[in-house]
Order: sequence, then structure tokens, then C-alpha cells
Amino acid sequence: MKKLLLASTALAFSAGVAFADEVKMGVLLSFTGPIESLTPIMADSAELAWNEVSESGLFLGGKTITSVRGDATCSDSSVAQASGERMISSDGVVAIMGSDCSGATIAVLQNVAMSAGVPMISPASTSPALTTLDSNGLFFRTAPSDARQGEVLAGIVYERGFTNVALTYVNVDYGAGFSDSFARAFESLGGTITSRVPHEDARGDYTAEVAQLASAGGDALVILGYVDGGGSMMRAAYELGAFDQFFMGDGMFGDALIDAVGEALEGTVGTIPWAAGDGTEAFNALAEAAGVQAGSSFTRESYDAAALLALAAQAAGEATPEGIAANILNVANAPGEEILPGDLARGLQILADGGEINYVGATNVELVGPGEAAGFYREYVVEGGEYVTVQFH
Repeated sequence: MKKLLLASTALAFSAGVAFADEVKMGVLLSFTGPIESLTPIMADSAELAWNEVSESGLFLGGKTITSVRGDATCSDSSVAQASGERMISSDGVVAIMGSDCSGATIAVLQNVAMSAGVPMISPASTSPALTTLDSNGLFFRTAPSDARQGEVLAGIVYERGFTNVALTYVNVDYGAGFSDSFARAFESLGGTITSRVPHEDARGDYTAEVAQLASAGGDALVILGYVDGGGSMMRAAYELGAFDQFFMGDGMFGDALIDAVGEALEGTVGTIPWAAGDGTEAFNALAEAAGVQAGSSFTRESYDAAALLALAAQAAGEATPEGIAANILNVANAPGEEILPGDLARGLQILADGGEINYVGATNVELVGPGEAAGFYREYVVEGGEYVTVQFH
């Protein structure tokens, strides 16, 4: 009996040490719903950064980061909130990488994370509403706001000679904010929006919406939505002969759209947050070696969001929500040694030695402040079933 008790005590002590050496961080993304084809790759990219940190042996004296995944569904805020609550209350995460769709992010932030004091960095929530939302310094994002994307896309459409366009947007926070920004910018350039019609995502039939858009005329259709609904809308508009030129925003970019829409997509022009340079190339090499599809949507932003959370904990000297939130801006911006993907160990060592870093990352990270990131946009055109870069804005 004495030996049994000693063995039990030893096992309990061992488990306690293992638990103490583990830091849990959440990956809250829409693994089901309208962008489910994109999110597994985003999650893998985030975990690529955390694996790099853990394997360095330099994170907070040898601790490792364990990823806890949760589904945000994109469209059901109650499910997103439940996932966020479980992560924080049951799983004990100290920070969240996510969410993706802006409505889900806003719901989790306001109803779960803020009351718990847990910081969030979204790699994909682009609604302008998040710029002015007071999060008590808990919300950040590595993707730029649609306030700017709307201006960029409007300029592209107008400069290509399309001055009269119809506009449809997914009827959620993301689509509404993007639509407002695009319309304001396009009309200020002298363009005319012939009709502006919201649509629900993932419906089987968009004939009524297409008919409404077509009846008002327009030289092209601008679609600000997600792959399921936006893609179905595009295919319906093309097959009905209503429109043959399309423009689209970042929510629809992905290989799944090419597979779903086919020839209707040819010649479509769009925008998506993107990056180029040494950091992007470093990430691409890192992702390729790990079997992660680097060129998918928001993969670079996901890696950067996860890396920032880990580096902020290292700067704080402790993996606590308070410490991480207080140090995100410190590690993200100048001054300090520039840190690229694959170079996180060096960043951890510099911070451990009391130095400063400027995390450049895969997307040339620059956080303007809580809730806002500077960034670049890729203008592309679909040619031969592939996304071909035109230029960066």
C-alpha cells in the first residue's frame, strides 16, 4: 500500500509538472459554414508558429504551447460564443487566435473575451466596425480593415472603365461594412451604383436577387460575400445572362470558388489582403516544408497572429492574458530587431535577454493600435482557372 501511494504521488507530481509546462492558446475559426474550405489551412498556419516556438526550447524557460481548436461557424454567433466560453472557462486558454468572420469575432469579444480579460488577435476579421469598438485593449488583428479595401476595390473597378455597377453583399457585419466602404468610395470617384442588394449566405437559389440586380442594369456585378453564397450568385448571374463581368472581395478568394463556379469566374477581378517580400518568402518556405498550403487565404495573417501572441507572452515574462495583451504592440512594431517567420527562436532569445524586437512576420506587420492593422492588398484577375497577380496596393 505504501508503495502504491508513493507511486500515485509520483504520477500526480509528474502530471502537475507537465501541466505547468503547458500553455494553452485557442484557435477559434469557422471550421463549419461558408468559409470552411479556408479555415483548416489557417489553423495549420497558426499552429506552425506555435510549434516553432515550442520546439525552440526558449519559450518562458522551456514551456510549450498547446493549441485548442473551436468552431465559430462564421454565421452563428451563439455557437461562436459557446466555443469561446469553453476555451476560456474549461480549457484555460490565455489568448485566442481568431475569430475569422467579423460578426463572430465581435460576438465573442463583447460577450466572452472582454469579461474574462482574454486577448484576441484575428487574422481575418476585416469589418470597419472593429476599428472603433472599445475592447479595453484586448482586440487586435493582422488583416487590414475593409474601410481601406473598399477604397482599393472601388478604384480598381473605376479605373478599369466600369462606371455603372450593381452591388450585392452578404447580409452580415462583414458584408455590410465592406459594402458601405465600397459604395462611398466608388460614388466619390464619380461612379454609379445601379442597385445594392443584400443576400443571405448558402441559399440554394439566388434567382430573385439576380433578377433585382439585373433589372437596374449595370456594366458589371460587384459581389462582396463568401464562397458559398457569393459563388452561387455569380454562377446564377452568368448562366441567366444577367452579367458577364464580376468583381469580388477577399471573402470569396480560394480554390473552392474556382471549382464551384467554373467558367463564370474567368476574367473576374478581386482584392485580398496579401504581402510580398522577405517575410512572405520565409513563410512560404516554412509552410511548404511543413506541408501547409501557403497561398491560401489568410494563412500569413494566421501565422503572424499566433506568433505575436507567443512573443507577447515572452516579453511579459509570463503566459497570462494581462501580460500578453499589454505587450502585443511592443513586439509588433519598431523599435527592435526585425523578426521574420522561421526566426522566432531568435526573437524569443532577444526578449529573454531583455532586448526589443520588431516582428515583421509574413505580412510586414504594423499594428496601428488595438483593432487596427496597416496592410497591403493584392489585385488579381482569374485567367485560365488561376488567380494571377496584377499588382499590389
